[in-house]
Amino acid sequence: MGRKRKQLPLLENITIESVAAEGKCIARYEDMAVFVPFVVPGDVVDLQVVKKKHRYCEARVERFIKYSEVREKPFCSHFGICGGCKWQNLPYAEQIKAKQQQVFDQLSRIGKVELPEFHPILGSVKIQEYRNKLEFGCANKRWYTKEEIAALPPKEEGSEGNLNEGAIGFHITGAFDKIYPISKCWLMNDLQNQIRNDIYQYAVENNISFYDIRGQHGLLRDLMFRDSNTGEWMLLVQFHYDEEGDEQKAMGLMQHIADTFPQISSLIYVDNQKGNDTFNDLELTTFKGTDFIYEIMEDLKFKVGPKSFYQTNTEQAYELYKVARNFAFEDFTPDEGNDKPLVYDLYTGTGTIANFVAKKAKQVVGIEYVPEAIEDAKVNSQINNIDNTLFYAGDMKDILTDDFIAEHGRPDIIITDPPRAGMHPDVVNVILNAAPKRIVYVSCNPATQARDLALLDAEYKVAQVQPVDMFPHTPHVENVVQLIRR
Repeated sequence: MGRKRKQLPLLENITIESVAAEGKCIARYEDMAVFVPFVVPGDVVDLQVVKKKHRYCEARVERFIKYSEVREKPFCSHFGICGGCKWQNLPYAEQIKAKQQQVFDQLSRIGKVELPEFHPILGSVKIQEYRNKLEFGCANKRWYTKEEIAALPPKEEGSEGNLNEGAIGFHITGAFDKIYPISKCWLMNDLQNQIRNDIYQYAVENNISFYDIRGQHGLLRDLMFRDSNTGEWMLLVQFHYDEEGDEQKAMGLMQHIADTFPQISSLIYVDNQKGNDTFNDLELTTFKGTDFIYEIMEDLKFKVGPKSFYQTNTEQAYELYKVARNFAFEDFTPDEGNDKPLVYDLYTGTGTIANFVAKKAKQVVGIEYVPEAIEDAKVNSQINNIDNTLFYAGDMKDILTDDFIAEHGRPDIIITDPPRAGMHPDVVNVILNAAPKRIVYVSCNPATQARDLALLDAEYKVAQVQPVDMFPHTPHVENVVQLIRR
């Protein structure tokens, strides 16, 4: 017989002190840090500990005793359940203040490098409907809150009641096979709500099954929306054909979508038989319109397909790229005999930054691991009649060798925009070996950026730091650092 699990304590009359990482806040109990979600500094609460370690614990709110004066009423009815937008109860001015502090803390505590005074964080132009891309899962089992379960009618003997009702929405943390149904998401133009709710209604009325991730059966699997600042809309529907008649049902749904929502200029579908929802390795079929939409930035046009990477906050991406461009070229003097600098753009993706800065460069050499992204980058240069870009696909440390530099020239400026994991140490060594005069480091994770700055510190000093908020109501923050060769 196993040991009885020790009951975790209830902490009473606790004051929330400050914002912490991952969208949580922090309180103190005796000599222990307590991390709590969905509260704001100044709240006074009773807390139920749910996880206890030696020096800290995690807890949930059992009762609010007093609400903080800085608390803001969340605008979304799904707040606190779907797992997104964890800072809706915190005024936006306080959100960006916390993000500025987060960047400073991580660069100073992890990087331990000499830092200049930071530029004030650039808040997002929009704080609602700011995303140009959203994905929604479909499942034959929806998530119910305790209140919803209590309100359900008693089930008949031998039945499961309504607990296996299908849903379209977001996955719930800790319940990978269940979806919490979303009636209205405020992160994207409201048209996606209208389309998604209509698809759900059509599926229910026409006996279209929802996907069962455990049993891997069910027809309707996933929805991906994109819109653009040109007014175009894309919808990709993922199906999972199981039995005879499924394809006919799927095409009926696609035709219904096309007829009901003429705003969709790119309507695409795929039969995904894999164990996960990724589709980059699958062949997609265009049901109506084109297989791409366009985004406009300054005088540039970017072609965005269903598999393309493009910053999900269009207007704030423009602010981010302007910072990167200014950090790269302001007060930069090329070597004698050159009127413009040679730029290497590492982790170039679909070449958005490379094409955005090309006018100010002698040439931009973009390197990216994903071959499909490099093809998109080349197309984006062609669309915009940019002839001073070169793009290469492959592992950064394998491509950026002494022979490569000898062939293309030693870069005056390196712009690097790595994934959340930051740069591999071998890539850092390659950059040090390339010895550019200036490095512009764009990061979506200041913690790994700080680690990399420490590795570069012997040869490069941090000259400017500019945090940029791309994702209001979340703890995520972008940061741009300018490094100058010592």
